Parts: sequence; structure tokens; C-alpha cells
Amino acid sequence: MSALVGLCLALAVLAAWISALALWRLTTPLERLHAVTFVNVAGGAALVLAAWLTDGLSPRALKCTVIWLATLLVGAVLSHVTGHALHIRDGERR
Repeated sequence: MSALVGLCLALAVLAAWISALALWRLTTPLERLHAVTFVNVAGGAALVLAAWLTDGLSPRALKCTVIWLATLLVGAVLSHVTGHALHIRDGERR
């Protein structure tokens, strides 16, 4: 394993730990939603970069990229719906 791939994987683990600490530290559900989004974006990007550094332009690296992009899109929709539901639950209609 090259040093760059190891660094990318270490960044993915660091993103997960930062998000876990943020979930513990943040108080409201809307604030905690940002931690989940952070780990989806930062951790996923680091893993995709590690796949590209390992394989180069290959079907496996392309699949990792497509899965990450799908996760970003679905995660954005779920975050929006969850945030909207939290606003409705707290009595704030928009």
C-alpha cells in the first residue's frame, strides 16, 4: 500500500471520528444532521480517492465514484426531508 493511499484511508477514518465527536458534542438534531453529511462527503471522497490511486482508471474505481455520487444525492434528499420534518415537529412551518 502506497503512502498516499494510506493517507486517504487515514483521512476517511479521521472524518468518521470527527463526525462521531460532533454527534456527541452537538445538541440539536439539526446540528447533528450536519455531522452525518460531513462524513458522507469527506469520508466518501477520501475512499474514492484511495480507490483511484490504487486502481487508476478501472471499472472498480468508476463504480466507487458512482456509488459515492449516488450516496451524495440520496443523502442530500434525506437530509432535506429530515430537516423539514424536524422543523414541522418543532412547530415551525415554512
